[in-house]
Amino acid sequence: MSVGLLGLLDDIAAIAKVAAASLDDVASQAAKAGTKAAGVVIDDAAVTPNYVIGFAAKRELPIVGKIAVGSLRNKLLILLPVALLLGYFLPAAVTPLLMLGGAFLCYEGAEKVLEAVMPHQAHHHEAQLQPIALNARSVEDEKVASAIKTDFILSAEIMAITLAALPAGNIWTQAVVLALVGFGITVGVYGVVALIVKADDVGVALAGYTSASIIGGAIRLLGRALVRGMPAFLAVLSTIGTAAMVWVGGGIILHGIEQYGPPVIGRTVHAATEAAAHLLPSVAGIIEWSVEAAISGVLGLLVGALAIPAVEYGLSPAWKRLRRS
Repeated sequence: MSVGLLGLLDDIAAIAKVAAASLDDVASQAAKAGTKAAGVVIDDAAVTPNYVIGFAAKRELPIVGKIAVGSLRNKLLILLPVALLLGYFLPAAVTPLLMLGGAFLCYEGAEKVLEAVMPHQAHHHEAQLQPIALNARSVEDEKVASAIKTDFILSAEIMAITLAALPAGNIWTQAVVLALVGFGITVGVYGVVALIVKADDVGVALAGYTSASIIGGAIRLLGRALVRGMPAFLAVLSTIGTAAMVWVGGGIILHGIEQYGPPVIGRTVHAATEAAAHLLPSVAGIIEWSVEAAISGVLGLLVGALAIPAVEYGLSPAWKRLRRS
């Protein structure tokens, strides 16, 4: 009996060690994969505050919460199973689908550029389209729906990068890692967004601090700086968000072209980035990233500029006819 019991305890200990090793492996894979998706995460955090600007302060956090819930639903209920199924059964379809998503981001970014440069033309274009939210009760519903659609593309890129960073193996391990990365990134991104959009309210509270001490004066000064600085910061962030949509979308399309198009395109882009990096070897990595981002941005603007008339005169009329039928 004692020998059997000891054997059973040894077996349990061995299983526990394997389970612990598996958990460590999952955590390690999630951390590595999440790091690779960091670039898209930054873009996501820059894009989202655009959808909150202009609403009453009391609606800011509820709007961020709605977008966060939609983002989590995108990642865990739609993109995670789709990514696993495509990765297992049809891996060749992942890149073309991402390129379509990249084209949508380019379109969204180009629309915002058009609105800044030619507001009348942008309003005419928007008037030709169906509302973003088919049953929208308010402008807030449309903004939330638009944000969730944009987030869907960025989330798809995050999940695709994460899946590509994982070693081939147990599909359940991949599912757990994708879920961890998706949940962690969503909480992180929308936590930061919530802090950004409520910073001015925090500034008002700090500016009203009543202590007469030196520390109290410093707190009030910080509060006034937050209140005065947030409008300019949000305007800059809005510009960064628009640029992020254009360069991320253009980058997705560029990588797809490198994979499926003539090899000379990829070689030309890499040659341009390397030539620019050689000019300033001390910051070669930053220069390479900046040049590739600029090329992606130019491509994204071109794709977005072509997408605007294609949507206005092609997709939107076809969608209207389909709804009437």
